[in-house]
Amino acid sequence: MIIVNLDVMMAKRKISLGELAERVGITPVNLSILKTGKAKAVRFSTLDAICKALDCQPSDILEYRKGDNENED
Repeated sequence: MIIVNLDVMMAKRKISLGELAERVGITPVNLSILKTGKAKAVRFSTLDAICKALDCQPSDILEYRKGDNENED
């Protein structure tokens, strides 16, 4: 499963949801959906804009964790 740590990076950079949404060029509602992990997908252009605005790497925002229902390799 993919874990979204956007709230952690926003706190580290001391930026509000509204301010980040404005910098990225998406609505606060859509950014909130991404932040809470409810988004089904994210465009690379949006991820790029978020990383630019927060001066971070995609791995600072997105994390993979093996879920309980996934088979061990």
